[in-house]
Amino acid sequence: MELNYLSGFGNHFSSEARPQALPLDQNSPQKTQYGLYPEQLSGSAFTAPRTSNLYSWLYRIRPSVMHKPFTPLKELTAKTFTKPEHTNPNQMRWNPLPPTNATVSFVEGIKTVCGNGGPAELQGLHVHLYRINQAMGDKFFMNADGDFLFVLQAGAVQFKTEFGVIAAEPGEIVVIPRGMKFQVNPVADVCTGYIAENFGAPFRLPELGPIGANGLAHRRHFLSPVAAFDDVEGDFEIIGKFSGQLWSAKVGHSPLDVVAWHGNYVPYKYDLRKFNTINTVSFDHPDPSIFTVLTSPSDTPGVANLDFAIFPPRWMVAEHTFRPPYFHRNCMSEYMGLVYGVYDAKTAGGFVPGGGSLHNVYSAHGPDSESFEQATNADLKPHKLESTLAFMFECRLPYKVTDFAQQDGFLQKDYQDCWQNFEKHYK
Repeated sequence: MELNYLSGFGNHFSSEARPQALPLDQNSPQKTQYGLYPEQLSGSAFTAPRTSNLYSWLYRIRPSVMHKPFTPLKELTAKTFTKPEHTNPNQMRWNPLPPTNATVSFVEGIKTVCGNGGPAELQGLHVHLYRINQAMGDKFFMNADGDFLFVLQAGAVQFKTEFGVIAAEPGEIVVIPRGMKFQVNPVADVCTGYIAENFGAPFRLPELGPIGANGLAHRRHFLSPVAAFDDVEGDFEIIGKFSGQLWSAKVGHSPLDVVAWHGNYVPYKYDLRKFNTINTVSFDHPDPSIFTVLTSPSDTPGVANLDFAIFPPRWMVAEHTFRPPYFHRNCMSEYMGLVYGVYDAKTAGGFVPGGGSLHNVYSAHGPDSESFEQATNADLKPHKLESTLAFMFECRLPYKVTDFAQQDGFLQKDYQDCWQNFEKHYK
């Protein structure tokens, strides 16, 4: 099926899969076209300021309340959304998730690596990896705890949502705000990627300040789906995430039965290859904040609950300076992942696509010794970094790690070796 999209981040949208399914004069008239049920989905408090008030009206075949009681899925929770509990000040790095011969859908294919905060505190995030090779079939997912930001690493994926269908591929991100029902179905044989589960303020575009109107991610490149719906009866299951636990409820119809909708609380995708990188043409290495795509602000201005930053292909043209990321100790915590290519601060290997690294608050980090020596002695002519895409989930809170993140074969226990061979040049 050919997909069409409405564009524009943070705007008010409307879409209908059947003509005149949307009421023209009021949100919830006494009787709607086609006998649809009006239902409001709120992404913020009712009294939030107009600039941050998030909601959508859904006109659906059946109201969402038509399902059986939820029952706990304790064993599935223990295998997937495990709670990060272990404090570790060391620099940490991980391999990709190992291959498996098992048939795994999205519900079973998630592994939590690290995180902080939680839905009760309304702050922080958890970082998950996914590896899936099967469609969800008669199962649907709904996260009441946080927003899901998907970073696709390998394999195209179809996201079926209450608002319509989003098709995405590696190099793109997809955001499913909390409270929405959806499916994640692989299009390729095996699909892998990263998820930031955001418990804090909803994502928004960062302020641009002196950059002006045209830098970084442009709102017109964010795409939302056109209304599409299922009118199917049968034995279906909603798997909901509430306060860190998974629950199951039976439902006699597909919950993706929204015929029309309007509002500004919608799922969306963004192509990271459209990011307008701002870099220096003079000297010194700019701070990584210039690579911020989306931000979840905290109650402290300038210190984010979650900044999503990327390090895409770009020209390096600064003069008389060290070009790769500098040695650094940050008041924020940094989880990094690699979608494809080689990260310019880790040319000696170890930081590979599908893997990740963690540098907690004030944990020293920077280029490995090989990258440092190459950059120090390089001819500083204009150079373009190509075929690379790394990203960072930066948070003001320290990350804790899960039991799974400490397993042999997944955790690289020799990560710190990459910094042990620096020569003493001082004379």
